[in-house]
Amino acid sequence: MLRIAVPNKGSLSGPAAEMLHEAGYQQRRESKELRIVDPTNEVEFFYLRPRDIAIYVASGQLDIGLTGRDLLIDSGAEAEEILALGFARSTFRYACKPGTISGLADLAGKTVATSYEGIVAGHLADHGIDASVVHLDGAVETAIQLGVAQVIADVVETGTSLRNAGLEVVGEPIMRSEAVVIRRTGADGDDPKVQQFLRRLQGVLVARTYVMMDYDCRVEQLEKAVALTPGLESPTVSPLHNEGWVAVRAMVPAKEAQRIMDDLYDIGARAILTTAIHACRL
Repeated sequence: MLRIAVPNKGSLSGPAAEMLHEAGYQQRRESKELRIVDPTNEVEFFYLRPRDIAIYVASGQLDIGLTGRDLLIDSGAEAEEILALGFARSTFRYACKPGTISGLADLAGKTVATSYEGIVAGHLADHGIDASVVHLDGAVETAIQLGVAQVIADVVETGTSLRNAGLEVVGEPIMRSEAVVIRRTGADGDDPKVQQFLRRLQGVLVARTYVMMDYDCRVEQLEKAVALTPGLESPTVSPLHNEGWVAVRAMVPAKEAQRIMDDLYDIGARAILTTAIHACRL
């Protein structure tokens, strides 16, 4: 069986389980379950702490895992990202008291508090900055107030927590993270079971990104309509019973669907419909 690590809690857990369910895999019913077997799909799922997943995958005991890019890099484990999943996005940045630091170079000689020591140490080394890194678990916003550090490095979503602590972000983002699929570095990239798993997840990503659009239009307007809805290879075009009309079907990006519908209507298309895509293979 394919052995897969899945986050057991935190912001990664729910969306990961939802994506796996959409991809046709059985998921646990109780949060206390640490392992389940999906015999139909020949997959064994292990529910682990998100921070530990990269280490387990790197050991070779598990074939692949779902975790955060930040956790993968911070672990330093011999594992690599093979597919970005598009959820749990976050930005990792430095923050300090307003006016104390203006850029990355000003971190030299400072102490940086963070829960992601591997990421920060690597980033500082890559930029030739000689600074100390202090590892703290949990919220690090109070580290400056309590004199542990002059700078913190943490995940920033809205920035509300930083502002409430009297801090501001400084410099460019250290990295941008999201949920990813990982495997052991050097593992067989052509493993058919892994490839099937990736195809399923890619199918979910496409289904979430696109909608199916159907509409009728006059033949003389078909080229303009097709230019608006080119589809993947090309749209499906079928003649209607009424002469001079055709039915068109194509996949379009979901975020652009309303604008495309407006443009189609303006050139004379009618009966314009969109439907959700639940699964696909490209």
